[in-house]
Amino acid sequence: MPSYVDPSKCDGCKGGDKTACMYICPNDLMVLEKTEMKAYNQEPDACWECYSCVKICPQGAIFVRGYDDFVPMGGQVHPMRSADSIMWTVKFRNGNLKRFKFPVRTTAEGAANAYVDQKGASLDDECLLLEANLPTPK
Repeated sequence: MPSYVDPSKCDGCKGGDKTACMYICPNDLMVLEKTEMKAYNQEPDACWECYSCVKICPQGAIFVRGYDDFVPMGGQVHPMRSADSIMWTVKFRNGNLKRFKFPVRTTAEGAANAYVDQKGASLDDECLLLEANLPTPK
């Protein structure tokens, strides 16, 4: 099921030009209805259900039905993002709750490069990384 926005919770990210969900959607599906200042999914059939918009929404107004492998039928999933982690709350049909906490990225974008000191890791090198690290044939 694609993402959907609860209009009673959405505040259009306080009236900016671009909402958080518009910024993060990899398929550019989320748009802002300018007259009501509410976001919505303009093309639900194209939604990848990646949860990016759900995780970034500051009001918790966006929902996606969870996949059966981690949310049983009829259950709900609500992520709450903090500066260092995401707390996932799964609410089962019988009312039971389960919570899982996972850390978010702690390395700045572009800073994690395991191949930075290896020959063949830059565009200036003439060979591929795997070719550069092979022993020379005798």
